[in-house]
Amino acid sequence: MLIYTSHSEQETEKIAECLAARLRAGDVIAYLGGLGAGKTAFTRGLARGLGCRGRVTSPTFTIVNEYEGALPLFHFDMYRLVDEDELFDIGWEDYLNRGGVCAVEWSERVAEALPPETITITISRCAEDDAQRCITIEGVREE
Repeated sequence: MLIYTSHSEQETEKIAECLAARLRAGDVIAYLGGLGAGKTAFTRGLARGLGCRGRVTSPTFTIVNEYEGALPLFHFDMYRLVDEDELFDIGWEDYLNRGGVCAVEWSERVAEALPPETITITISRCAEDDAQRCITIEGVREE
């Protein structure tokens, strides 16, 4: 387990960029954290670390955004899904087999569909400072 304290959005992105170096094709990242916790900022850093170009935004209305890079990133937002069945309707299994990294916001809505080796990233506000985030990463392989 890795535990970080981030003092800014930029620092959150840098933590994610460093994590990206440890990821491999087929990895799934499950985010846990409320609205405004920093999940999309973390994903921006992941994208940069994976060599993806383009503006990273939350896929709330599209369900998934794809970013091409040395290792593609598929950024999911499950907030609007009712259950795992809807996830399979959008081609979840195809994404798992496309040789990229899947980053899943609101992953608790589809927990049963996530592979057992999923990396879990919990992001929450910490302390009195609204800009500070506590970031816990579980399930990442050792370097």
